[in-house]
Parts: sequence; structure tokens; C-alpha cells
Amino acid sequence: MTSVLRILERLWLPVVLIAVWWIGSANSTNPYVPSLEKISTTLWRDIVEGGILNGAMFSLTNLAVGLGAAIVIGVGIGLLLGESKWLFDTVSPLIHFIRSVPQAALVPLIIGAFGIGAGPKMWAIGFACVWPILLNTIDGVLGVELTIRRVSKVYRVPRGLYFRKVVLPAAMPQIVAGVRVALPIGIVVMVVSELFAAKEGLGYYILNNSSRFKVPETWAGALLVGVIGYLLSLLFVVIERRVLRWYFLSGAK
Repeated sequence: MTSVLRILERLWLPVVLIAVWWIGSANSTNPYVPSLEKISTTLWRDIVEGGILNGAMFSLTNLAVGLGAAIVIGVGIGLLLGESKWLFDTVSPLIHFIRSVPQAALVPLIIGAFGIGAGPKMWAIGFACVWPILLNTIDGVLGVELTIRRVSKVYRVPRGLYFRKVVLPAAMPQIVAGVRVALPIGIVVMVVSELFAAKEGLGYYILNNSSRFKVPETWAGALLVGVIGYLLSLLFVVIERRVLRWYFLSGAK
């Protein structure tokens, strides 16, 4: 019963909004705002035919690789900077300068410099996602209690073991929070990167249909991106609960 209530708690608002949209747009005569029924029919048609699914798989592969690389790099460098105050103070101005630049604005430059294949798109996603993960990791490392650090030093805990068993678990809640922030950023950059000199992907699907004035298809692509983002958010909650099970059981959150 508890699981059912949790599912209802998460789904009732989307269901209500979809119902309102469906009813409110049922008699739409605006060529730029078709009814949700027409959008859904178009989306289902393209899913059955497979065209949009191939684009979705291409986009999600780019997202997975880019976000995965951002996690590895962000956590690795974050642990290092969090443990070295002088190094963090040295590079901090550079980090805050780069992260202040709108990541979507760099996508055309990245694709122009490295080409139109999947690699530059993965790179753009990774570059956009790494900053919240990096900064949250640093904050998590800085939050490790001084007493724990001193005990580890007194007992001469090996450096590798210290990072794996002391620093990383203590910083994990902050790291997971950083990944949660990075995920929607990655989805946005995923779509934006496919609006420039692309031949496949959800962004290309949306842009291609928009340029041909195929409005229902354009809405269908945008709707699918939203659904994917929502499902990924739900999946992330499940993963977060498993990874931080000890944290939630402790009553810390």
C-alpha cells in the first residue's frame, strides 16, 4: 500500500495536467498549437515506425556517455581540490569563471571546432554537466569532520583507503545532489547540441520537422524529450535511494 501511495503521489499532478491539456486543446484550430490528441497520435505513429526511437537512442547514448564522463572527472578532481586547500584557492577563480559562461552558448563553438559526429556532442554534454558535480564534490569533501581527518592521520590510514572509505562516503550525499542538478542540464545540452549540424537525434528531429512546418511532429519531439526527462528523474530517485540507503536510514534526510 505504501508503494502504491508513493506512485500516486508522484503521478497525480502529471495526470491532471495531461487531462487539462487534452480537454483544453481538443477543439484547437490554431495551426501552431495542435490538440494533444493529434500530437499523441503523431508521436505514437513515429514510435511505431521507429524513426523517432532511433533518434532517442542516439541522444540518450550521448547523454549517458557525457554524464558518465562528467561524474568520473568531476568526482575525481573534486576529491583532489577538496583535500588541497591551496590548490582549490588557486583554481577557484578559473572554475567560477568557466561555469558562469552559458553552456548552451558554447555548443556551436564545440561542434565547429571538433565536428558534427557524436563525439563533440558527448563532449559538450560532459562539459556542461561537470561543474555542478565538481563543486558539490568539493563542498562534500570540505564538510568531512575535522575529528575524522585527525583520527585517520593519527592511525596513518593509507591515502587510497582514506579516500575510498572516509572521504568518498562522507561526500557522497553532496555528490549525488550534484549529479541530480547535472542531469537536467545534460538533457538540455543534449537537445541543443543536435540543433547544430546534426543528422540524427531528438534535437535534429525537432528542428527538421520545425523547418518543414510539420507542427504536430515538432510538438511530438518536444513532448518526448519532456517524458524522457521525467522518467530519468524518477529513475534517478530510485538509484539515489539505493546508493544513499545508509544516509536515509540514518535519518539525516
